[in-house]
Order: sequence, then structure tokens, then C-alpha cells
Amino acid sequence: MNFKELFEFLSELQQNNSKEWMDKNRKWYQHTRNSFIQWLDKLDTTLATMDPAYYPTPGKKGINRINNNLLFHPDRPIYKDHFAAGLDQRSKQGDFYIQIGINDCELAGGYWKPNQTELSSIREAIDYNGDELLKIINKKSFQKTFGGLYPAKDKLSKAPKGYTIDHEYIDLLRYKTIAVIHPLTKEDILQEDFDQRVIEVYKEMLPFRRYLNEAVTV
Repeated sequence: MNFKELFEFLSELQQNNSKEWMDKNRKWYQHTRNSFIQWLDKLDTTLATMDPAYYPTPGKKGINRINNNLLFHPDRPIYKDHFAAGLDQRSKQGDFYIQIGINDCELAGGYWKPNQTELSSIREAIDYNGDELLKIINKKSFQKTFGGLYPAKDKLSKAPKGYTIDHEYIDLLRYKTIAVIHPLTKEDILQEDFDQRVIEVYKEMLPFRRYLNEAVTV
């Protein structure tokens, strides 16, 4: 994958964010998108060989639309400033998320603003066995890779319904988004060892994602 070309396309798109420009450059877009899909396919195959519980997710299934949803966000530009995808994707929530863009590049995973049923299931798992989650997120390598959990601004100020403020795991129970992010720079992505870095982050994130996914699916 020539990520330099991907960045060049995104840069031009953001300077000319219109349907007219996209229509004129449709072949360039399709070439860039297909190259990204091929890279995702290769990564998908690699992750499937190293993780027995991996859920195969071809690039065409995992890749996100480049169009913004203007119905709910009419103030946004027509097109996003990034390519993104979710692998190991049984559902949109809980997948291994990859974003490569002009302003933000990251590897992420977990549950972003989960629905009430999913959030309740995660809290039940924490209530039953919060020690396991603490061991995962307090691991030195985990902290180095992600810096802890995503600092949710909408974290509850008090205990969620059904739990007391003096609960042993109250800090974890108060999260409404429970996820981690490994930020990347453009320079990181252009390095020859970028693919290996993605794999290493996937491995480090895996126990965290599996804990949450098991909580939601059990």
C-alpha cells in the first residue's frame, strides 16, 4: 500500500471537497480505495492466522463510507478527511478500528457510546469480575500503548443506576464509552514497519476487546 499516495488524495479532496471534484476524480478515488481494501485484505489474513477467535472481515466489508452523513450532521463537509475500517468485526461495536487521515490517524477498539443493553452487560461483567479488566488496563505495556482508557467527557458524575458510589469498581462503572486509542502520526504510517506496528497494537488490545465482547455476547 502506497500510503503517500493515499495522503495526497485526501489532501486534494479536502481542498476541493465537492461532488463536482469527486466526479472528475472518480478513477483516482477508486484506485486509492481499492489499494486500501487490498491492504486491509492482507492484514485481515495475517490477523486471522495469529488469532484463533478472529472474525474474518474482508476489506470491502470492513471499510467505512467516505461520505459524511449529512442527514444527521448537515454542517459537515460532503466527504470525510480519512479512510477508515473495522476489522475482526462481528458488529460495528467492539471491532479493531483503523483510521488514516489528514488530521487524525489512530488504531482503536472497544465500545463507543454503546446502547443501553450493551453498556449494562459491560457493567455487569465489571461488577462480577472487574479485577480481570483492571489487570488488563493496568499492564505496563497496555498503558504505554494506549495511556489507559479513552478519557470520556461524558463519564457519569455519580454511580450508575443499580450500583453504589462506594462500589469497588465505581471508576470503571461510570464510563459511558469504554474504549482505547493508539494515536498515529503521518510519519508513523509512512514507516516501512507500519504493518508490524499495527499487528503489535492489535495483540496488545486483544485481551481488552475480548473482555468487552464476551461481556456483551454472553
